[in-house]
Amino acid sequence: MQITRFTDYSLRTLMYLNTHSTRLCTVKEVAEYHNISQNHLVKVVHNLSRLGYIKSTKGKNGGIRLTENTDKTRLGDLIMQFEPTMNTAECFDPESNTCNLTVSCQLKHYLQEAMQNFINTMNQYTLANTTQNRIPMREQRGDG
Repeated sequence: MQITRFTDYSLRTLMYLNTHSTRLCTVKEVAEYHNISQNHLVKVVHNLSRLGYIKSTKGKNGGIRLTENTDKTRLGDLIMQFEPTMNTAECFDPESNTCNLTVSCQLKHYLQEAMQNFINTMNQYTLANTTQNRIPMREQRGDG
C-alpha cells in the first residue's frame, strides 16, 4: 500500500499549518519548506479548502490556516478522503478487472482486511498527534 503524492502533500501541509496555528501561512512558504512545486501545492490547498480543513484568505496579508480542531481530525479519515481509490489490486475495480482468478480468489478479501486494518490503525491517531511537540517546523530544520 502506498499513498499518492497528493495525499502525502495534503498531510504535510496540514502538519505544517498545525505547527504554525497562531498565524497565517502562505502556499509559497509551505512549498519551499517541503521542496514541493508551488503549482502542485496550490491544487492541494484548493482541495483542502474545498473539504473544509483550511481557510484561505486572499490579498496582500492573505494566507492559509487550519479550520479544524486537529485533536479530532483522524488520520485514517483524512487518507480515505484524499485517496482517489483504495484499490490495492486490479480486482478491486470491476470496470478494469481482467483477472481470471476473481471468482475463486481469496487474496482480495485478505487485501481488503489489511486495508481496513491500516485505516483503523491510522484512525487511532489524529493530526495533532503528528506534531505533538508543536515546535515550528522551520525551527526544527535549524534554518529559522
